[in-house]
Amino acid sequence: MNRTSLKSDRIAIVSVMLTFLPLCGSFLPLTAQTKDTGMLTVRVTGARNTKGKIGVTLFQSAQGFPDDTSKAIRQQSVDIDPSTMGAEVTFKNLPQGTFAVSALHDENGNGKMDKNFVGMPKEGYGASNNPKKKKRAPTFDEAKFSLNSSEQAIEITLIY
Repeated sequence: MNRTSLKSDRIAIVSVMLTFLPLCGSFLPLTAQTKDTGMLTVRVTGARNTKGKIGVTLFQSAQGFPDDTSKAIRQQSVDIDPSTMGAEVTFKNLPQGTFAVSALHDENGNGKMDKNFVGMPKEGYGASNNPKKKKRAPTFDEAKFSLNSSEQAIEITLIY
């Protein structure tokens, strides 16, 4: 082997190292970012029909709970599975901590809870921990739970 060939080989090796070495380092922050995060799966059951969608809203404080989606940290609306009469939503990369979830079966698709003339819900609703039906909306304290693992699942049964 001559000097020119060795020099070319060294340049090629250094080029490869310079190309891939930064990529290897970029995985380290990714691990650190996900160390204290979790994934929450919310199963909503008990829909009375498949009209509309089920909205699932995630709150990290009492502010806005259960129906002010502008105060929520995440919100998803999904179709109802006709075979289970329910829906499932997954929230990823959540910080570990205290949360509460509210669910709404928005049968007419208007994006809000419809109520009758005395203010009682006309559509299905529910919250984490499945608080019993009362003459008021569930509170954050009744619905709160801790997300303290990498994966957690909860189930909400709709109330009509």
